[in-house]
Amino acid sequence: MSVRLEEIQRPIQEELNLFEKHFKASMKSHVPLLDKITYYIVKRKGKQVRPMFVFLSAAICGGITEHTYTGASMVELLHTATLVHDDVVDDSFERRGFFSINALWKNKIAVLVGDFLLSRGLLLAVQNKQYHMLELLSDSVKEMSEGELLQIEKARRLDIKEDIYYEIIRQKTASLIAAACGVGAASSGTEAEVIAKMKLFGEKIGIAFQIKDDLFDYGTADIGKPLGIDIKEKKLTLPLIWALENAPNDQKRRIMYLIKNKNEDAKSVAEVIQFVLKSGGMEYATTVMNRYREEAFTILNSFPENPALQSMRDLIQFVTDRKK
Repeated sequence: MSVRLEEIQRPIQEELNLFEKHFKASMKSHVPLLDKITYYIVKRKGKQVRPMFVFLSAAICGGITEHTYTGASMVELLHTATLVHDDVVDDSFERRGFFSINALWKNKIAVLVGDFLLSRGLLLAVQNKQYHMLELLSDSVKEMSEGELLQIEKARRLDIKEDIYYEIIRQKTASLIAAACGVGAASSGTEAEVIAKMKLFGEKIGIAFQIKDDLFDYGTADIGKPLGIDIKEKKLTLPLIWALENAPNDQKRRIMYLIKNKNEDAKSVAEVIQFVLKSGGMEYATTVMNRYREEAFTILNSFPENPALQSMRDLIQFVTDRKK
């Protein structure tokens, strides 16, 4: 039976409530338009999974401090900035059932809001003299940008192999979760070796998280995005990569042709989805996801037992068993 998010949050519920005040304060501006937009952002906030990684990591590694709130706010500001920019890049007008910032206020304003949020995150680190946190998160911004550009470059030529796929998702998704766990550990005042271990833990679970997300493209659940959206965008994800690698040459050529030339045609996209479903690509990707999850569990189990440790185990389960 899956664990509910409320149960996972229980050991850090007070801290998360206090964090919301820190996060809102970190976005305050003297510009009324900015305040209006950031109020809208706060109102439509998601599950706050990344701040949870920060607080649970801190609790596991030595204890939550005032610096943990700074770190969690930095992570959430950076994550929100990337989402705002992603919606502009992807020309997306909806996120989590709400209109995106660019849908309501147009691209120019959305880009500037993303820049503002990013700068606020960086300033928080400097104002609180948290330079190690600044390094961890600045490295994550660099990695995320590189991963996105690498994916765009490879999508043009459709030559993504399995090792390149892992590198893309490590940079695009896992780097921020790794930074969140590293920041949480750093905020507790623990030594560099423990921070590195928590960062590696975050990377493992981040890769598992993204593989789970990629599996949704071929599923049947109502996940808030249309099926086959990755195919339409010519994104080769693990189920499809494995299916192509193991297909006869004539079938491989056919599927590659459809992705290159018919990716806007619903019937062709449906054919690609069926090809993946029949190939065993979903099962293979699920096996890989579970392997990364087990590696994350192994790292986590090397820490002394405490309530936060069990909540982190449950959070791992939550992000890899989720239905959307």
